[in-house]
Amino acid sequence: MAMTNDDIFVPNRARTERPSQARAKGRGPVIDQEGREIPDPSLRGFEGFRIDFGNSSANPFGNLTREQRLARLEALSKLLDVAFIVPGTNIRYGIDGLIGLIPVVGDIITTAISLWVVREARALGAPWHITTRMLANVALDGVVGLVPVAGDAFDVMFRANVRNVRMLKRWLDKQPRL
Repeated sequence: MAMTNDDIFVPNRARTERPSQARAKGRGPVIDQEGREIPDPSLRGFEGFRIDFGNSSANPFGNLTREQRLARLEALSKLLDVAFIVPGTNIRYGIDGLIGLIPVVGDIITTAISLWVVREARALGAPWHITTRMLANVALDGVVGLVPVAGDAFDVMFRANVRNVRMLKRWLDKQPRL
C-alpha cells in the first residue's frame, strides 16, 4: 500500500483547521508555535471542576465522631464474623471465614483487616491493656486460621472481631463523656 505525499506531510492543513476540528479527526491536541497546547473550547464546562479531599464529606475516614467510628467498627466486625447463616442451622459466619478458605493469603488479608480494627480502637483512646487483649485475639485468630481445615472452622467459631468491638464498647461505656 503506497502513501501519498499528503498522507506523509501536510503542514498547511493543520494550521487552517480549528482546534476542535483537528481533535475531532483524531489528531490529538493542537500545539501553537511556542509549544503550548491550545485548549479545546468544547471542554469549557470542566474548568470549575475540582476535588476537595480536605472536606470531611469527601473523605470517608476523616473527622468522624466517636459514635460514628464505633458504628463503623461494629458493622465491619459483624460483616467479618456473623453476616451470614448456614442454611438449615443456626451457625453464623462472615467473610472472615470465607476469605480464610484461601490458603495463607486469605488469613493474612483477614488478619490485616482485624489489625485495622485494633488501630481504630487506639485512635479512640483505648488503653494498652485493652489493645493488648485485642491483639491477642487477632493473633490467635490469625495463627490458628492458618491450619488448613481446623483453622477455617475456628475462624467461624471464635469471632475475634466481634469480641474486640464488644471489649472496646464496654471500655468506652465506662469512660466519662466530655
